[in-house]
Amino acid sequence: QVQLVESGGGLVQTGGSLKLSCAASGRTFSSYAMGWFRQAPGKEREFVAAISHGGERTFYADSVKVRFSISRDNAKNTLYLQMNSLKPEDTAIYYCAADTLYSTSRRAPYNFQYWGQGIQVTVSS
Repeated sequence: QVQLVESGGGLVQTGGSLKLSCAASGRTFSSYAMGWFRQAPGKEREFVAAISHGGERTFYADSVKVRFSISRDNAKNTLYLQMNSLKPEDTAIYYCAADTLYSTSRRAPYNFQYWGQGIQVTVSS
């Protein structure tokens, strides 16, 4: 299995940027496709972005497609989420997650087997 720890969250103004990181340990990082999810207060956890095992393929939720970028560095066992042009509606706890498979149809939380503890991102208006 793999252990995941997010970092890089915090408070930012509307229009600002943040870069989240997710450090992985345990089983070989490149064995997993990776994803980012988020959960706002009172809402269900929702898919944000995912990346294939080697990083060649990515896909995004429509709400973040132009503004966010997912990437990974398998040599550093680290996943990233660059978030630009942030909006108050991006405020949520952000989670990284690992999945043994990669597919653009795998967007539900139950598709992912391992999860980080989450990190708060707050965008002020």
